[in-house]
Amino acid sequence: MLIRLAVLFLILAQGALAQERTPSHCIALADAAPGIDYIVPASLGPVAAETVRIHYVSHASFLIRSHGGLNIVTDYTGFTGSAPLIPDVVTMNHAHDTHWTANPDPAIPHVLTGWGPFGEGIDHRLDLGEILIRNVSTDIRSQFSGIETEGNSIFVFEMAGLCIGHLGHLHHEPDAAQYAALGRLDVVMAPVDGGYTLDLPTMTRVLKRLKSSIVIPMHWFSLFALDDFLAGMSDEFAIVEVGGPALDVSLDRLPGRPTIMVLRPAWLSAD
Repeated sequence: MLIRLAVLFLILAQGALAQERTPSHCIALADAAPGIDYIVPASLGPVAAETVRIHYVSHASFLIRSHGGLNIVTDYTGFTGSAPLIPDVVTMNHAHDTHWTANPDPAIPHVLTGWGPFGEGIDHRLDLGEILIRNVSTDIRSQFSGIETEGNSIFVFEMAGLCIGHLGHLHHEPDAAQYAALGRLDVVMAPVDGGYTLDLPTMTRVLKRLKSSIVIPMHWFSLFALDDFLAGMSDEFAIVEVGGPALDVSLDRLPGRPTIMVLRPAWLSAD
């Protein structure tokens, strides 16, 4: 009996050690399944446990940083600022050249493209222990008003119990299967330019359906476009001006009401 108990204890202990990532509720079909501190300076410093730092770098690029020090840059163009940074992971979409680079630094361990061979899409599921990164392929408009099937990706980052989605260069409202594959997103970065990606009424409909706790607008080319987006969302979402480029988010302190967090982009600084 003592031997059996010892073996059981060993198995349980090994299981506890193997689980490095706090489980999320992200996947609605496959796996079934709160707080914000404002940070003004561009910082690569430590991140609290069970917390994610999100820094709006530029255009559609964000630095997502984990408690363990893993760094992810979305829609990576090859430049993030003067801070010396080799990301652990970069994601890219190729609808426009402001969302990718053909020559990412070879020192980057994981370069995830949002497209595969023309019309075939691509599937990613990268498990780094502390972070799981996956994608949902969507169509994009190609040159000469054509369609590139599955030429874009919505990337989802599951970490610290949170589901964080980056909509990329979204050109079409997700269909039922794509919504289901995304699951419940706690935080979503959404392009709100109103023309190069989705028109604002459609983007507003998408975000109201997702009902994410935090929406971070990106890909706005003028304050007029941003203000139009905010006006269309203000009936159901609270609006908070963060006053800087970054915020820390944790599952246990998410806002009770869906909230748009307006970040002002800033390059990562060595200062």
